[in-house]
Amino acid sequence: MTGAPIPVAPVLVIGRSGQLATALARSGRPDLRCAGRPDLDFDRPETLAAAFAAFSPALVVNAAAWTAVDAAEGDPEGAARANRDGPALLARLCAERGIPLIHVSTDYVFDGSKGAPYVETDPISPRTVYGRSKAEGERAILAAHDRAIILRTSWVYSPYGRNFVRTMLNAGAKNPILRVVGDQHGNPTSADDLADAVLAIIDTIGRDGWRDEYAGLFHAAGSGDTTWHGLAVASLQEAASAGHPMPEVQAITTADWPTPAARPQDSRLDCTRLHDVFGIRLPFWRDSVARSVARSIDTSSTG
Repeated sequence: MTGAPIPVAPVLVIGRSGQLATALARSGRPDLRCAGRPDLDFDRPETLAAAFAAFSPALVVNAAAWTAVDAAEGDPEGAARANRDGPALLARLCAERGIPLIHVSTDYVFDGSKGAPYVETDPISPRTVYGRSKAEGERAILAAHDRAIILRTSWVYSPYGRNFVRTMLNAGAKNPILRVVGDQHGNPTSADDLADAVLAIIDTIGRDGWRDEYAGLFHAAGSGDTTWHGLAVASLQEAASAGHPMPEVQAITTADWPTPAARPQDSRLDCTRLHDVFGIRLPFWRDSVARSVARSIDTSSTG
């Protein structure tokens, strides 16, 4: 169905300290209401209903998740509560009120063996506890609510919080040589760009009303692709252009850097559907890295 314009304010953002929630909060949008731990906690389901009663949202964005990929291997129950059970309850609460839900998922639902960018209809086959918990969350949300939008993204970084780009900048400032995996491929995604995409979707729904084609899975990642080694080099080159040291960055293989959770070798995402339905295409990853590193340097220099 295609509906008339609908009110989408206030928007309740689930999550407070994560990269996407922080980027949304920093947008300055007056229609956003952010709620997170300890007031709202997926481990305490009653807090979700309380948040709905307190904020009376017209649309919900779930930016909360268990994203510690390796730690999830040792706590599958915790990952499932955060990435499956909590989002499923959130979807049911939104369905009861007939309001849209925008939920963020991950490229880790794929095993990385396709050899080409994944589209939304490709079969999923997660290799990790984290990936399985996110895949189960996707299924639970789509089963509970017909006005749910799921955005799969990848390799998220920002000038704040813990992420790969900031880790490389910190390591590069202390070490003359870095060893970084160079045989895993993906789409680096700026949290600021992802936040812009979420806000654009909200504005589209508010302007045009709900349409059936809005429901379901979308891939939302930075344009272009690289490896972790390529992302590290690009980040450090940007810092070096601002006077910071440029270490030697050696490319190593996945086998050289074993981790508890297996990473997909090639989890590139095809984001065509996002553009076709919403007219959204995230910026080229290299340009966004430059902006993010500049902001990271400004933040660190000002304390």
